[in-house]
Amino acid sequence: MPPAVGEPEVAMAAVSEERWRAARTALADWTDRFVDLVRDAPPAAMATAHWSVADTVAHVYSLAWYYVCLVDPEHPPLPVPGLSARLPDTTVDTVADFNDVLLRHLTEREPQPLLDRLQADVKQFLASCEGRRPDETVPWLGGARVPLAGLCAHLVNELLIHGHDVARAAGRPWTVPGPDAALFLELFMAGVVRHGYGRLIDGGAPPSERRIVVEFRSAYAPPVRFLLHRGRVSFADPGVRPDARIDHDPGTLNLMMFGRVSRARAVLTGKVRISGRRPWLLPAFLRKFRTPS
Repeated sequence: MPPAVGEPEVAMAAVSEERWRAARTALADWTDRFVDLVRDAPPAAMATAHWSVADTVAHVYSLAWYYVCLVDPEHPPLPVPGLSARLPDTTVDTVADFNDVLLRHLTEREPQPLLDRLQADVKQFLASCEGRRPDETVPWLGGARVPLAGLCAHLVNELLIHGHDVARAAGRPWTVPGPDAALFLELFMAGVVRHGYGRLIDGGAPPSERRIVVEFRSAYAPPVRFLLHRGRVSFADPGVRPDARIDHDPGTLNLMMFGRVSRARAVLTGKVRISGRRPWLLPAFLRKFRTPS
């Protein structure tokens, strides 16, 4: 796949109106596709090792509800006692526990009411974002600050990843297309690095004086270089040569990062290609720069 044109910037350029519009359009589109998929899926079928299709829908709905609360303080809060106190200490390694708490309090498992509420909350979320800047931030898990465009991209990714799970359970086709999947790295992951990720990715690789620079390149977004140094991830200067380069199909990369596709399979299919002068440093970087899987 050809690399996207352009050089990475030190702190990443502000999100353009075009990319902000693309993220909102993708969210509306994939919400409808997810709803259509779930309507034909057996609710009791296991979508993952621990969640049924119905559980998966409840999880996605809980996120949409939470995100509306972040952009609209007047929206009724999630019925989870002590939720606000739990959020700052939630990291990528403990987010599964956070999700379990949400699901224990959101007991509805009948798909249609959940799907109706999901669509209504996504519609309200998008309406609340109308006219607001894409780099306006809201507090998120682990004390991270997420820009509105990143919040939108994160929910798109949830629909794509969990749609993949439901489709497998239902024996239905499902794609994770590159242009929409690319929003997750470009707007969410880069967004929290730019605005501050707090404790979100605490743990992982131990702090080291060795500087590791990794460049991500796809056909659908500008390339971005991240620097891991002394346990912190930031943006690398444009002139710094990367130690490792990941040329990727964004859909495959996201499925790999969330444990749906093995790293070996992603590499063997050629949809994730690793190169660079010190590619053996990549595992240490990925132990830090990680997502729940």
